[in-house]
Amino acid sequence: MSSRKTPRGTRPGKAAPKLLSGGNPQVAKGDGDGPVQAFLAAMPGWKRDVGKRLDALVAREVPGVNKAVRWNSPFYGVEGQGWFLSFHCITRYVKVSFFRGASLRPAPPVASKMQDVRYLHVHEGDELDEELVADWIRQAAKLPGATCF
Repeated sequence: MSSRKTPRGTRPGKAAPKLLSGGNPQVAKGDGDGPVQAFLAAMPGWKRDVGKRLDALVAREVPGVNKAVRWNSPFYGVEGQGWFLSFHCITRYVKVSFFRGASLRPAPPVASKMQDVRYLHVHEGDELDEELVADWIRQAAKLPGATCF
């Protein structure tokens, strides 16, 4: 009998998720907390801590939030309103996407080619301003979200 532990977010006999370019985990599309937790568990190094903090902030600020994994990224939304937030691992940072970010006050710092979308880039060693991010999450959850995902 093997004493080897199965990595969190995987099933016995199943390989850990592959990391795509930038270190983003390749996790199967799925609805609910399970696929999101599998994504978080597969995030590499310091990015995992960022992902877990973001997930915990969303869950705290938006009780009953809908979660899913789409296009190898966790998505967060409100029933009947669509998705308001997602994040993705990039080589040097975690890219947090607010789909109606241009409507948030203050707006997240990074502009997008898409008029309504704004980003927050979290680099290794950055202090995440949890109070500001929590405020953005609360604001974003009240706006009509993206429905194309």
